[in-house]
Amino acid sequence: MTESNENIYYFEKAPIHKTIAHFSIPMILGMSASVIYSLINAYFIGFLHNSEMLTAITLAFPIIGILMSFGNLIGVGGGTYISRLLGEKDYKSVKQVSAFSFYGTLLLGIVICLVSIPFISTIVNGLGASATSFLYTKDYVTILLIGAPIIMINFALEQTVRSEGAAKVSMYGMILSVIMNILLDAIFIFGLDWGMKGIAAATIISNLVAALYYMQFIHRKSTFLTLSWKACRVTLVMIRNILGVGIPVFLLSVFMSITALFFNHFLAIYGDTSVAAYGISSRLMQIPDFIIMGLSEGVVPVIAYCFTSNKKRMKQIILFTSAVIIVIAALSSTILFSISNHFVGMFTIDPELIAIGSFILKVTVFSLFLTGFTFLISGIFQATGQGIAALAMAVAQGSILIPTLFVMKHYFQFHGVIWSLVIADFMALTVGSVLIYLLRKRLNVAPEIEVAEG
Repeated sequence: MTESNENIYYFEKAPIHKTIAHFSIPMILGMSASVIYSLINAYFIGFLHNSEMLTAITLAFPIIGILMSFGNLIGVGGGTYISRLLGEKDYKSVKQVSAFSFYGTLLLGIVICLVSIPFISTIVNGLGASATSFLYTKDYVTILLIGAPIIMINFALEQTVRSEGAAKVSMYGMILSVIMNILLDAIFIFGLDWGMKGIAAATIISNLVAALYYMQFIHRKSTFLTLSWKACRVTLVMIRNILGVGIPVFLLSVFMSITALFFNHFLAIYGDTSVAAYGISSRLMQIPDFIIMGLSEGVVPVIAYCFTSNKKRMKQIILFTSAVIIVIAALSSTILFSISNHFVGMFTIDPELIAIGSFILKVTVFSLFLTGFTFLISGIFQATGQGIAALAMAVAQGSILIPTLFVMKHYFQFHGVIWSLVIADFMALTVGSVLIYLLRKRLNVAPEIEVAEG
């Protein structure tokens, strides 16, 4: 069985649990590898005993989020459209969309690089850098923006190969990027003493390596995808389908980056120690978060495929995924809550940092159940091309936290700022649940087709 035929088998005929495992486990492993890199990165910086560098990485996180959002603007919209086209057996359009996703993202990345570099100091000030962390943050952000086209292309290509069902290829690319990042970090930080510039350069180079890996897969092994310029045809239908999903995903990422910026500003009121503590605890939370996110994002291509070919199978996949989310959230929250001090203590010996980081970790674990289903609901809207619903979810997820922060800080100060994360997640899930209920008929309009599950 060729790789493409194997992917079609998992799209159409494999037992539900095997289908979810095939699509989600590689995604989970790839995303978990990214979390491991983030933790090791913080661990490396810990050897330098420089809390300003750790603060700089935390402050610059919104920039990475924004670059990811631009990569996903075309990448996610194009990817989910490709999966639906595969379900319809429209292979000519698949090639056109995959080519457009590549060249459209590359052009957008070049534009962002050229526009942002002249305003680098303004951008760093806007991130909330203090006088002590300004230069570290500027060094890091400058190189990230120079490499914007590479970072964006990597995100877009990862979405493109996943859309074909090549989940393992997606995973290999992500893991390859992480391994390269860790190796280059060690060389640039300890061997060459490049500091923040070295960390940023390692990020760009590792993204380039992963992007080249995806490109060679599409060129040599993919049956349905292409990067050929000749195949790049732009139609109104294509743009509407890509941007109908891509714009909400883009706005969600931008909103989340903006809210992260607001959140950092609120934390900065209580000192760099609070920002650094949140940086450590949020990295620890990334482990279960990315597992659940990987599960939810992993099934998006198969939900999209089945939406145009087999509604019954689509519903079975959604229900099974929901049950797995509950199990993962329950186990993870129990472990993190029970020994939070020990986890935070892996990255610092500062007792104040440990105390604050442990408190943040104990509060935010409650969000695992909430964000898990929010991820899944957003994935369903993306997969089925429900642009308006996806946009409503993006606005809800991205905007609710800001007013919540103002209210909770006013009444409960630092504790209120931290608890606002959980409250905002609950409200976003409520919006998603209402939208799913309102769209229940539209998501089941096609007649159900019996498919052997054995």
